[in-house]
Amino acid sequence: MAKRQDTKKFFENLSGAGKSIGVLTSGGDAQGMNAAVRAVVRMGIYVGAKVYFVHEGYQGMVDGGDNIEEASWESVSSMLQVGGTVIGSARCKEFRSHEGRLKAAHHLVQRDITNLCVIGGDGSLTGANLFREEWSGLLEELVQQGLIDEKAAQNNSELHIVGMVGSIDNDFCGTDMTIGTDSALHRIIEVVDAIMTTAQSHQRTFVLEVMGRHCGYLALVSALACGADWVLIPEMPPEDGWEEQMCQKLSESRSRGSRLNIIIVAEGAIDRQGKAITVNNVKDNKRTRSESKMASRMGVEAVLALLEASASTPACVVSLCGNQAVRLPLMECVQMTQDVQKAMDEKNFEEAVRLRGSSFNVAVLNVGAPAAGMNAAVRSAVRVGITEGHKMFAVNDGFEGFYKGQIKEIKWGDVGGWTGQGGSILGTKRTLPAKHLDKIAEQIRIHNINALLVIGGFEAFLGVMELSAAREKYNEFCVPMVMVPATVSNNIPGSDLSIGADTALNAITDTCDRIKQSASGTKRRVFIIETMGGYCGYLASVGGLAAGADAVYIYEEPFDIRDLQSNVEHLTEKMKTGIQRGLVLRNENSNENFTTDFIYQLYSEEGKGVFDCRKNVLGHMQQGGAPSPFDRNFGTKIAAKAIQWISRKLKESYKEGRVFANTEDTACLLGMRRRAMVFQPVVQLKDQTDFVHRIPKEQWWLKLRPLMKILAKYKTSYDVSDSGQLEHVTRVRPKKVD
Repeated sequence: MAKRQDTKKFFENLSGAGKSIGVLTSGGDAQGMNAAVRAVVRMGIYVGAKVYFVHEGYQGMVDGGDNIEEASWESVSSMLQVGGTVIGSARCKEFRSHEGRLKAAHHLVQRDITNLCVIGGDGSLTGANLFREEWSGLLEELVQQGLIDEKAAQNNSELHIVGMVGSIDNDFCGTDMTIGTDSALHRIIEVVDAIMTTAQSHQRTFVLEVMGRHCGYLALVSALACGADWVLIPEMPPEDGWEEQMCQKLSESRSRGSRLNIIIVAEGAIDRQGKAITVNNVKDNKRTRSESKMASRMGVEAVLALLEASASTPACVVSLCGNQAVRLPLMECVQMTQDVQKAMDEKNFEEAVRLRGSSFNVAVLNVGAPAAGMNAAVRSAVRVGITEGHKMFAVNDGFEGFYKGQIKEIKWGDVGGWTGQGGSILGTKRTLPAKHLDKIAEQIRIHNINALLVIGGFEAFLGVMELSAAREKYNEFCVPMVMVPATVSNNIPGSDLSIGADTALNAITDTCDRIKQSASGTKRRVFIIETMGGYCGYLASVGGLAAGADAVYIYEEPFDIRDLQSNVEHLTEKMKTGIQRGLVLRNENSNENFTTDFIYQLYSEEGKGVFDCRKNVLGHMQQGGAPSPFDRNFGTKIAAKAIQWISRKLKESYKEGRVFANTEDTACLLGMRRRAMVFQPVVQLKDQTDFVHRIPKEQWWLKLRPLMKILAKYKTSYDVSDSGQLEHVTRVRPKKVD
């Protein structure tokens, strides 16, 4: 139920007038830092504040002068696609001293900067918090030394700090993902994918070292994403004799027909005695000798946090939890991050990990259009199912193959190397089961199928609904069944994200970046780009936010000719300044009359003399290609969870020698809701679904639309009712295991 209008809080009431914000990047650089800087600058200017670049991190703050430069709207144009940090980053020993912080305070006060947005690691953020705690004392010293007067001290009496974590290692507690981690994972996966064909050709074992001196996140997640055979990370040292166990595992894999093995080692991997495990240790073992779009939202949230800060507000860090940007007390996160390291130093590895976070026949099938990550989900389901003691069956070509009897047992080795494959190896069709219930029921009897896992898009959702509705007539459908969303359109009710949507978003963002770069050196140009998604505007909206679009047209937000004219005029005025490129995205079914051709012609005509236009229809390239690291891991995790649910439901529903499950809670959709994976009976999702347009009635990402408009310099209203609440870091308590 929507909140009443009078209970909503809008950011327009948070004025930045008279305030100055400094933004700096510190420590090691990380891809995505520039997107965060751009968002801070544009959001800050939008609310009426002055925003300053602090070049070269804390060193620039200590040195002052030209290192502290006022930013303009145009100065962050074309920053999104650039790696590293364009404002520079440097490690600064001087800032660690009281004298260095005194100099930094003086340089900030000279420009009335009392709001700092720091993008860096735990050391950088700890330094920022110390700076804040010392601030009043530093001002007193500056007054005593005659460097500032009493009025300046009074006007700058409070320093507010908001942090964003930039670290490719993902080694900061309190956030699911740090800025830079996803790009690092992409690089690792590209390397692994590139060597896999070589490894298969020569039946070799590859040992890869990845970054992570104290945190095994990159190693563990890349191992999951590429289907590695063994992974070594600092938080979980292997038991003594691990070399023998590893070699046995590799031998078993080869005996099942595998032609390659991948072993991934984090640079900080250690054994139980604290001795380093290197790639050479693994490679030289005699037995193995035989043979690698979140920052913009966080930047906006950082500015909101600074505007709402008061004298009693603790320094906070903007973190990513699930698909939500949240605020957490900076020092709570730093303390837990340090506790993890302390536990590891004391060889209390179980504590370090804690701080981080009878046979049945089960059939698996893909339904709907192919989506990158489907194969990773099938692989995970098959192997977890076999581990749980089930016999796994693969159904080719969805429900069409089901009623035709295209069903066979699928074993452990059959899914080797599937994680990085795009499309659907099982084959997938859009056919719905309703017209073939008799034949599908017959196949379930023939193969004695006790449970169903359906991985796919809207047709998969409809299919599970049809099968569960037919339970009254067919006992064969009285088995546990669960649907896992996998579609580039991300249009499934009951889930904020679907397998495949991240890969499609990456394709859109990469293509938009290349298209904009293709016009480098030419006159001012606007690109009109059509995306997929059916009636769902997710890809266009979130892709537009990531690529820095000026306008995005979607079905869920109706528009008319007046809106189009207003957008053209707005973009024309922008292009008369220093802006060289414009980007407009249109969802394929956003409006039947205002087609991509119509919008292209309108912009071309109205922009004459100021800019010219080009158009691109991205088409099925959004659906193809190798799955992103996120989709590989999301598919792996969600399918494993689905199989574990199936195992529980099978045990609960097994009575008198047979499985019988006909309650609502035995036909579910497993979706990600905010920060949790939730099983929801499909029948309960009916009221949440627009079946005509095949979209959910409410979509979480629509609240991101104003951010895109703000960053494109439109005046708009933005509801920040969900933000502004400072949460706390929670320590996960270990569950008792049977």
